[in-house]
Amino acid sequence: MDPLAVNYQGFPILSFIVAMPMLAAFILLIVPDRMRLLVRLVPLTAASLSTAAAVYLAWASAHFGGAKLLFVERYDVVPSLGIEYVLAADGWGASLVLLTGIIIFAGVWMSWSETNRTREFFIFLMVLVGGVFGVFLSQNLFIFFLFYEIAVLPMYLLIGVWGTSSKIVDAGPFRWALRMFDIGGKEYAGMKLTLMLLAGSAIILAALLAMYWKADGTFLMQDLAKADFPVAFQVVLFPAVWIGFGTLGGLWPFHTWSPDGHASAPTAVSMLHAGVLMKLGAFGVIRVGMILLPEGAQAWAFVVGTVAVVNIVYGALAAMGQKDLKYIIAYSSVSHMGVVMLGAATLTMNGWNGAVFQMFAHGIMTGLFFALVGVVYERTHDRWIPHMGGLAVVMPLAAGFFTLGGLSSLGMPGTSGFVAEFLVFLGAWQSDNWWWAIAGALGAFLTALYILRAARLIFWGEGPAERFEKLQDARGPELVGLWVMATAIVVFGLWPRLLLDIIDGATPGYLANIVGTLVAVGGAS
Repeated sequence: MDPLAVNYQGFPILSFIVAMPMLAAFILLIVPDRMRLLVRLVPLTAASLSTAAAVYLAWASAHFGGAKLLFVERYDVVPSLGIEYVLAADGWGASLVLLTGIIIFAGVWMSWSETNRTREFFIFLMVLVGGVFGVFLSQNLFIFFLFYEIAVLPMYLLIGVWGTSSKIVDAGPFRWALRMFDIGGKEYAGMKLTLMLLAGSAIILAALLAMYWKADGTFLMQDLAKADFPVAFQVVLFPAVWIGFGTLGGLWPFHTWSPDGHASAPTAVSMLHAGVLMKLGAFGVIRVGMILLPEGAQAWAFVVGTVAVVNIVYGALAAMGQKDLKYIIAYSSVSHMGVVMLGAATLTMNGWNGAVFQMFAHGIMTGLFFALVGVVYERTHDRWIPHMGGLAVVMPLAAGFFTLGGLSSLGMPGTSGFVAEFLVFLGAWQSDNWWWAIAGALGAFLTALYILRAARLIFWGEGPAERFEKLQDARGPELVGLWVMATAIVVFGLWPRLLLDIIDGATPGYLANIVGTLVAVGGAS
């Protein structure tokens, strides 16, 4: 029987996950600003409930097999246009919903000290997270795109109102442009992010409508996967999907909004921005582009993989040249998202498992990094690395957490980052373009250089400057968020099957649609 043929009759856990942040945003609309504790408890409660449900969803997916669509909910919205509210969870969706739950739970704790229009801040944060949950669970492309836009649009206000500006030296032949556009300012970063992502969304919408018309008026992903689109149609349409979603996924050369957005965003927004939002782009490329347009994916795989290699090496080299701590992590994210797309381009079991695992591992790692940047900036009011040094003397916990995140970033065995990169590079080696693996390994080597250098300069060098000698270490609510993410890095690094069993259950069926057999290249991890 078609797994989407009937509505789910039990507790609608998927709608519950999506609705909790939205409900929190609605409640905050009527909570007075003076009730400061309640303003924080409402989003914390919503994040906790959604995260608990996400943990159960991941367990259920592992127990029943990640290939199955679980907890299907299906309701007509505009039947005449093929628009239905359809939610269902497979192994990929369950893994990324778990990632989102962990990041927002930690993010609320990291934002506990937010004092600037706190109620409005949490309203937009909750709306954004509700949209992210919806993307990972939607099985109807129209609803998928609707949630995608809900997740992206709040970023403009979250950066423009609650972000920070950085000083850009207005020198050189283009100094007039730097001054005119206020490059480095938070309004500039928010507007640049919004305009570039809206351009990507326009391309995505055009591609989705083309698929809808070619498939005789259906948005249902299951039906579109069986639509047997003409090869020429797929070859023409795939790059539009790749570029449209890839813009959000940090695809070179359309990534330029990302470092500015990361650098200007407040702590929790940076965590969600790099940890989760960029994953929407990569998820869209694989889930919509590669699975629904399989011949197009095969035709463009070499280009996708080669550009991914450029992402990896370029992002690492750009990170090496930065002196602003946030920009280092931002360009690091561009590099690590290249690893995701490289895994997808291999069209192998190991590569695809590694791509999804990398989304999870990078999301946790970069969430931890940006949380720590927030901790350091709140104490020092500075992100310029040459001004720092020896902070481990006064902030030993922050130094330890940063080092752990760095080890995961460079792929140290025992961390989740190692598992993800190993699978991706193994998949690249098994593909027709084995040299991708060598280029990816070069990126990992460069990552080790800039991460270890940054950790030494900030925390492990000579003693702190006099103005930093009395800094407070991470404490209170901050420690809750930091410990949650650090624990995830270690647990999924030492016991990767907790996540791989979920991911690997969904991968063979999706890959079979492209390569024509369950295990075409390489085996299950």
